[in-house]
Amino acid sequence: MRKTTTKVSGLSRKAAEKVPEEDQRNLYYHLMKVRMFDERCRKLFKQGRFPGTYFSQVGQEATTVAPAYCLNDKDMVAPSHRDMGAIITKGMPLVELLRQVFARSTSPDKGKSHPCHFGYPELRCLTPASTVAGQIVVGTGAAMAFKIQKQPNVVYCGFGEGGTSRGGFHEALNFAGIHDLPAIYVCQNNLWAESVPAHLQSKIEKYSDRAKAYGFEGVTIDGNDILQVYLTAKKAVDKARNGDGPTFIECLTYRWYGHSEIDPANYRTNEELEYWKKRDPVALYEKYLEKSGVMKESDRKEVTDRIEAEIQESIETAEADPHPEADAALEDVYSFSPAPNFPRS
Repeated sequence: MRKTTTKVSGLSRKAAEKVPEEDQRNLYYHLMKVRMFDERCRKLFKQGRFPGTYFSQVGQEATTVAPAYCLNDKDMVAPSHRDMGAIITKGMPLVELLRQVFARSTSPDKGKSHPCHFGYPELRCLTPASTVAGQIVVGTGAAMAFKIQKQPNVVYCGFGEGGTSRGGFHEALNFAGIHDLPAIYVCQNNLWAESVPAHLQSKIEKYSDRAKAYGFEGVTIDGNDILQVYLTAKKAVDKARNGDGPTFIECLTYRWYGHSEIDPANYRTNEELEYWKKRDPVALYEKYLEKSGVMKESDRKEVTDRIEAEIQESIETAEADPHPEADAALEDVYSFSPAPNFPRS
């Protein structure tokens, strides 16, 4: 059974004391919103209500919700296919996300992309790259642009530990280190890059050690402790915003389901899965909130009822929208604007 040397047994009491109760309640709202929406999308796929496949992040929501909660509207999210939680927390309306999932003509991508390639330009949420770790390169470029323009904005780049094996990842982090770019790199180490275990991807035990090669800080934390993730991400975001460079945050976590909904995940043992399900970030956080008196059962029910109503309304609205016409495949492919009149040498 694959475990980890970093403690993942419960929420950090010291961390909890540093987070205002209002933020604790807000984090719970976003955490539950992502969990409930994610599980509903899995059902919609199994019901055959949208094509392709679906990449669930159930079990590792805290790794995306907490960092995104630290961002403002002008900051950028450069997500992977399993960073839906960051985009929802950033503020993308569920109906807009579902229009992309259902491939409707009213969606931001006009129904042309993958169900889990959801972007939202209004809040500077990039569309995930099909090429693994491709979004890290683009996000790093955006961080460079923010620095050149002297804008106090930060870029969140999300990826799995498998993405750290790609060349673009290393080039981007090296560039970020050289130029002290305002970026945070959040690695969701769920121990499996599709069906390849982490120990066959790298000899190092902590993926955060990769940051040392590029001259900036790397930390490894319990990715199922939402308050610890929040405090770590907040420190990194503040550091980047103040011009003190990037941070690599490795969040130890676990995905409950397969790489996608068409993956049975039979390369894992039931023992391993049950070990990590006992460290469910939602259950751990609910237990803490109840013991600390921050939220009562009635408060949690009010939150889940509100979320359920929003999800249902968003599904009904998005699913009723039209599919794109066939001719739409020819749109947005080429630009027919006149070429700029560059001066000749």
